[in-house]
Amino acid sequence: MGEPRSIVITGASRGLGLASAAHMHRLGWRVVAAMRSPDTGLEKLRAKTGADVDDPRLIAIPLDLTDSASVTAAAKAIEDAVGAPHVLVHNAGISAAGMVEETPIDLWDRMFATHVFGPVLLTKALLPSMRAAGRGRIVVISSQGGVRGMPEIAAYSAAKGALERWAESLAGEVAPFGLGVTVVVTGMFDTDIITDAGTSDHRDFSGPYAALHRKIDRRGRFAMRFARPPRRFAQGLAKAVDDPAPFARHAVGVDARMLLVANRLLSSKALHRVTRLAMGLPRPGALWNAPSEESENHD
Repeated sequence: MGEPRSIVITGASRGLGLASAAHMHRLGWRVVAAMRSPDTGLEKLRAKTGADVDDPRLIAIPLDLTDSASVTAAAKAIEDAVGAPHVLVHNAGISAAGMVEETPIDLWDRMFATHVFGPVLLTKALLPSMRAAGRGRIVVISSQGGVRGMPEIAAYSAAKGALERWAESLAGEVAPFGLGVTVVVTGMFDTDIITDAGTSDHRDFSGPYAALHRKIDRRGRFAMRFARPPRRFAQGLAKAVDDPAPFARHAVGVDARMLLVANRLLSSKALHRVTRLAMGLPRPGALWNAPSEESENHD
């Protein structure tokens, strides 16, 4: 038997990344787990996989996608450990809740640094060795918010949408060298991404968007009852990384598949209406000139 295939997974210390790294290790891959805190993250991975301390198929490296020096150092550590990786999975991510008016601009900076600028820099650093090897797959993890801009998560939707457009462009550039690109659109899974650093909830339940927040929050909590465990995502990812097509898009989760179908079949106007009804949002113009909660409290 030859050397095991290598896979780099960013954000591998929790949620979908942790489940994916553990699953790919169990399948026999050599896993490079990139994360902010490799010491604690590696302990989690060993606990999930039962791997020994000196297991050569489980490697942890530090990576902060918002720090260009960290990204450059991580790329060198990856090549030192496994050479040109067979698969690079851009999984690390953050989320945020809040309307455009409510979210600070530094959140947008961090959102794009984590989802777009950091992954682009890491990919640029690894592409020369992958091209020289004449093989490899770059996988970006998108979401339903990347397929369609969703209210209350505009920063997240914008970053994921940009990630998908970059992946499509990249696929055309690297296919002649034997490389492929895959976009994985995730459905709803039970992870802690929304609580990252405790700073991602910017919703003002007493402000002008309070009625929208209450509706979205109520329906979101109900929908979370049907969220699948991260291991189900890991199983879908394992299938997606073996797709030989120059460019592929895979949906993981019934809700993600349904949205992709709806996005192809429905007009933008119709899909906007469906989204509004599904989230229970007021009809267009319903809140114009409506008294704010603050003024009502003064009455």
